[in-house]
Amino acid sequence: MNLIYYPGACSLADHIALIEAGLSYRLISINHGKKTQDGRDFLSINPKGYIPALELEDGTVLTENQVILNYIAETSGRLLPEDRLLRWRVLEALAFMSSEIHPRYQPFFRDFPEPEKARAREKLAQAFAILADQMGDRTFLVGDELTIADCYLFWVLMVAPRSGVELPDRLRRSLDRMRALPSVIQALAEEGLG
Repeated sequence: MNLIYYPGACSLADHIALIEAGLSYRLISINHGKKTQDGRDFLSINPKGYIPALELEDGTVLTENQVILNYIAETSGRLLPEDRLLRWRVLEALAFMSSEIHPRYQPFFRDFPEPEKARAREKLAQAFAILADQMGDRTFLVGDELTIADCYLFWVLMVAPRSGVELPDRLRRSLDRMRALPSVIQALAEEGLG
């Protein structure tokens, strides 16, 4: 399968998950002109125009981090807890990060006025506090094993400095632990971010 990505973007979560899951993959980067590294028009692959996109062997294309992460977990039989309630908690955490944190970064990736950035900082601080409370004293966000939620969490925490919001101690420690994982080290290196 091909992961179409942009270095350091949210597709990093899928990249980490592919490594952790032990699945075979090929990375295909995209440039700002929406051309893939292998010369294709990205909009013909994903008309939505944003990454990530996962091309399966049969030509099927999956988009949206939550879907791709879940596909990786289901295909590999890894990165989701056996316990049904914990599985729902993982999906709940993914949905929360996707809807309440990821979009709040938009003002910091583009030239937005300061009042919009201030509102985004406030919302991010609230969302990070919720995640820190949810994590409690566990090593990972949901339970004691790495899940697809942690793969996405790594990215949302990694880009937090752009917003100027200070991470709660628990999340800062989580980010540091994740940075030391072999899968994260490998993914960062493969994306030229090592």
